[in-house]
Amino acid sequence: MMILGIDPGFAIVGFGVIEAERGRQRLVQCGAINTPAGEPLPKRLLQIANDMDRLFELFQPDAMAVEELFFNNNITTGIGVAQARGVILTEAERFGVPIFEYAPSQVKLAVAGYGKAEKRQIMDMTKRLLSLRTVPRPDDAADALAIALCHARSYTSRLQSPDAARPGSGRYAVRKD
Repeated sequence: MMILGIDPGFAIVGFGVIEAERGRQRLVQCGAINTPAGEPLPKRLLQIANDMDRLFELFQPDAMAVEELFFNNNITTGIGVAQARGVILTEAERFGVPIFEYAPSQVKLAVAGYGKAEKRQIMDMTKRLLSLRTVPRPDDAADALAIALCHARSYTSRLQSPDAARPGSGRYAVRKD
């Protein structure tokens, strides 16, 4: 299974592509979509959409795992991130890629075993789980890989149902026949 992990943003969108098979995960590629700071938001969103299209075409992921939006103190930044996240979700839907959403605490729990793990712990575990020599850079790419790992580790541990495969559900339910 090819999984595209996304750490949403409007200045930087981290992405990480992993291949998950038989309980093992392998790094395919990671990086970031960077948008110019001086550009108007609509132009930045269009660049994100175009670059996401390229990622979908190049890697043809079986699933996209994206971090749920977390608002901190800066609401203005949060609104821009929400808009970028909307573009990312729309492009995944356009390409028919199932979307799975994870809270930051779910990512931390899946990768480090502790829902309140610190960022450096997540970075180190991402490096270890993917058998890498160094922590991936930029940090946004490493975060995206952690989100992809979260999906790889969570997906195999849940019961499948028809609703589970529905794009955007991010949920699994026990099938009742």
